[in-house]
Amino acid sequence: MESSSLIVTEDNSRAVRSAKTAKTAGYFGAFIGLGMAGAMLGPTLPSLAEHTGSSLSQISYVFTARALGYLLGSVIGGRTYDRMLGHPLMGLGLLALAGAIAAIPVIPLLWALVLLMLLLGAMEGTVDVGGNTMLVWVHHPKTGPYMNALHFFFGVGTFIAPILIAQLMQLTGGINWPFWAMALLIAPVSLWILRQPSPASLRESSGQADVKANPLLVGLIALLFFMVVGAEVSFGGWVYTYAVTLKLAGATQAAYLTSLYWGSFTLGRLLGIPITMRVRPRWVLMGDVLGCLLGLLVIVFYPAREVGIWVGTFLFGISMASVFPTLISFAEHRMTLTGKVTSYFFVGSSLSGMVIPWLIGQLFVPVGPGVAMVIILIDMVVAFGVYSTLILYSNRLTARPAQ
Repeated sequence: MESSSLIVTEDNSRAVRSAKTAKTAGYFGAFIGLGMAGAMLGPTLPSLAEHTGSSLSQISYVFTARALGYLLGSVIGGRTYDRMLGHPLMGLGLLALAGAIAAIPVIPLLWALVLLMLLLGAMEGTVDVGGNTMLVWVHHPKTGPYMNALHFFFGVGTFIAPILIAQLMQLTGGINWPFWAMALLIAPVSLWILRQPSPASLRESSGQADVKANPLLVGLIALLFFMVVGAEVSFGGWVYTYAVTLKLAGATQAAYLTSLYWGSFTLGRLLGIPITMRVRPRWVLMGDVLGCLLGLLVIVFYPAREVGIWVGTFLFGISMASVFPTLISFAEHRMTLTGKVTSYFFVGSSLSGMVIPWLIGQLFVPVGPGVAMVIILIDMVVAFGVYSTLILYSNRLTARPAQ
């Protein structure tokens, strides 16, 4: 009897591990798709401007529309994941994302493209919040390495996209097939997720009451998300046009520069997996922010040297890589991460995606291309200040005696 009981227990344990693996694989695949979607605008921005008959200042509104959609998708999606099964919502959102990407190159009107980017952003926000939240539900309390792995696969997508775009644009002479190819790669992942049973939330699985989130702590983390994601999106979206306009690279080389950024980003996410198993999140974050500042200083103060932008891009990408997942892990250890709480962080992310790339677009022509990196540098200086405030306040909360 005892031996058959052990066999049943072992079989159950294997079934649980297999189910977790299947869910996690779906989230990893979804984040490859999100990464491709996130990196696709940079190398195609001038072509989309020409296709829609708009200027760089006008085409920059696609960033604002996308970020607004992302904000809406994050807020609505975050609350919805707490109320209904997560996989149907995430799977259908990913399928709609693939459809929106496929439609981008066939729209000749700027206002219609802006509306489509609003929808695309909403789907990105829905999928992003779902993947981060449900990964925590599946692997809590040992989420750290899985969270960095999840965002490593986002980096894989961002690395693939510029290379895929550059090669297909050379082969076909247009922007249609680059977008269609990405849509075809994303669609099957949605079907895989739809087939998997949805995970239970932490409240349902543990039966314990939530640890109430401190509003100021949540606000500081959301503000830090605002600063770092604004820099991440702005760099990826504008480095191609920045390099081409300043004649630091030709069109193909600039696409590869974008790929270097996302490639170093991917490498940083990979390195983040073992690092976060050994180093506390606060120290990882400090090293990341300082590394970003160093990379930007190299670019800003060595603008006439072509090597400067390549070295600075690598430093910025590898340093920015683990900020997002490490911030999620930092928050997980200080509060119960529900879909609602996670959505607040993504509101910060989406607001920055509306403001900072748009601001660069408005100043790029009248002030000059150099303004792009200066704005991103100022952004990261402020991010360091927010990080310092967050750590000081978090330490005060930890040291405060229980009431």
